[in-house]
Amino acid sequence: MPQHPLRTAITLMTAAAASLALSAVPAPASDGPADPKEIRDLTTAYVASVKYLDEKAALADGYVPHQCSTDPAGHGSMGYHYFNESRYGSLDPAKPAALLFEDGKDGKRKLAGVEWIVLDSDQNMKTTKDRPSMFGGQKFEGPMPGHYPGMPIHYDLHVWLWKHNPSGLFNRWNPRVKCPAAPAHSSSSGKTPSNSSGKTPSGSSGTTRPSSSGTAHSAH
Repeated sequence: MPQHPLRTAITLMTAAAASLALSAVPAPASDGPADPKEIRDLTTAYVASVKYLDEKAALADGYVPHQCSTDPAGHGSMGYHYFNESRYGSLDPAKPAALLFEDGKDGKRKLAGVEWIVLDSDQNMKTTKDRPSMFGGQKFEGPMPGHYPGMPIHYDLHVWLWKHNPSGLFNRWNPRVKCPAAPAHSSSSGKTPSNSSGKTPSGSSGTTRPSSSGTAHSAH
């Protein structure tokens, strides 16, 4: 996938138009679209998520912010998850169940990616017969435990439409996304320290940082 969003949009829309016209589809990048349907679905997802470049639109549509998730193994981060439980189970490219934001240099949160979430039918992490797929056969990861209290065992699929991911378009971790740095030492008062913005920073694993809604979940 191209590195910049505008180039991404142009590439996807051009390829989609070509496929609809029964023309030859340009050869994709190694992690890019593999067939015309995948291209069309990615284009749909891209266009549908444009409105969420404005964080206020995400909040207005029922997406609830949670903490910034970082891989303890050092493969990158996912940013802040904004979950919309009413869209769990959606396989519609225009209706992701979660949005992935990161902190911008201007202090505002910027959209980096989108995510689809499907609950595991038998709530048993040892079975995978109901594993879903999207975008030309891209399989969801999981099943895995919920990422906040009350979230069921589920499958999920991340798509980095708004932030180039050198690890792959569908890779869960993006090394170019950063979470707030952990404090250098613990507070002598025993209270959780906060950063200059007044938000509670994540630990080195990024697995326990509460969101503005006061909810915490483990990284996925």
